[in-house]
Amino acid sequence: MLNILEVSETNKMIEEENLDVRTITLGISLLDCIDSDLDKVNKNIYEKIKRLAKDLVPTGQEIEKEFGIPIVNKRISVTPIALVGASACKKPEDFVTIAKTLDKVAKEVGVNFIGGYSALVSKGMTKAEENLIRSIPEALASTERVCSSINVGSTKTGLNMDAVKLMGEIVLETANATKEDDGLGCAKLVVFCNAPDDNPFMAGAFHGVTEADAIINVGVSGPGVVRTALTKVRDADFEVLCETIKKTAFKVTRVGQLVAKEASKRLGIPFGIIDLSLAPTPAIGDSVADILQEIGLERVGAPGTTAALALLNDQVKKGGVMASSYVGGLSGAFIPVSEDQGMIDSVTAGALTIEKLEAMTCVCSVGLDMIAIPGDTSAATISGIIADESAIGMINQKTTAVRVIPVIGKGVGETVEFGGLLGYAPIMPVNTFSCEAFVNRGGRIPAPIHSFKN
Repeated sequence: MLNILEVSETNKMIEEENLDVRTITLGISLLDCIDSDLDKVNKNIYEKIKRLAKDLVPTGQEIEKEFGIPIVNKRISVTPIALVGASACKKPEDFVTIAKTLDKVAKEVGVNFIGGYSALVSKGMTKAEENLIRSIPEALASTERVCSSINVGSTKTGLNMDAVKLMGEIVLETANATKEDDGLGCAKLVVFCNAPDDNPFMAGAFHGVTEADAIINVGVSGPGVVRTALTKVRDADFEVLCETIKKTAFKVTRVGQLVAKEASKRLGIPFGIIDLSLAPTPAIGDSVADILQEIGLERVGAPGTTAALALLNDQVKKGGVMASSYVGGLSGAFIPVSEDQGMIDSVTAGALTIEKLEAMTCVCSVGLDMIAIPGDTSAATISGIIADESAIGMINQKTTAVRVIPVIGKGVGETVEFGGLLGYAPIMPVNTFSCEAFVNRGGRIPAPIHSFKN
């Protein structure tokens, strides 16, 4: 039970420090929607999602009102559509019909995003998986709420370099297909290594095949709360600093646990996991970069940045796992550029480069996230960025991802506005030396030796 002091403390976190539950995500298995008839597949998908998700948004709003806890997003994740549509979809255009069905039902039940327009191709691609991947530009250009993710590698399987090469081309095609919106489609497309089955955050969420028929996963967020706590220990040593982050992460995760259990009970759907990631927003004071600067950096990107981020990530996890029985998803600290005002400021000041961000991804939750790059960046260069980031995940047995946005017709020094939680971003320079011969070799990069543990 919460005592009155903790209630007061939580209220202050919500009112003054940007504490919120970032998302309640309802995971839905679509494996029982599979059919060889495409019209029937679309009908089955629509009816199952509508039936299970019809009360998701109203229930979230009720919990917000009763507990006074902001729940920013209500979302849905589904079984990777490459699996669901494999029997019925014979060409990329067939998969696009499923994307439109997902978009339609997402709008009708009121969620802001639906994830799972996905394929898991870490070792190889079926024809259906290749067709889904090739359909992504049209699918994301013709829908509003559909999110796509492709897993191109893992520690156990190595990297599928054919898929890496193809995804560089697809990212660029998606940018061109949505160029009137400054490449917004790419903000809904993530390329993973070691993608988790239970991630509630977009754009990378999908409902893994190891999951139950339906599940409630919750993502919490409180960068502002952590930063405020650290302002009180500015002169303290690392032991005190770490204890402060752990205690704060515990409190933040407790709020998420409360919301998750309540949503599970009211919807009659089992509780899955809490993802305790620190997910920033463009709002002032809600920044992971600000936390790192409170730890002692003049700007994110300065020497010591990777060490500070490693410390933060580890202490958040240590505090969070004590507050919930089931912690999963990504869980740690996100470092998106466009969604974090402190990151934007550091890029603008010249303190932060893509190369430094890549180093930081060795110790953070995800990877190169929401980075705007010049529209004339080649597909091979994008594939090289994906390969580098995937290699970090593969070797370090962690999740890494790439969400870069080539902005067609714009270059370094210009700014692109995405709006809402997606924020805005300065276009960052990319190394222009070619990696085309490397990317074009084809085949797989083998799994690392430490993956063999049987």
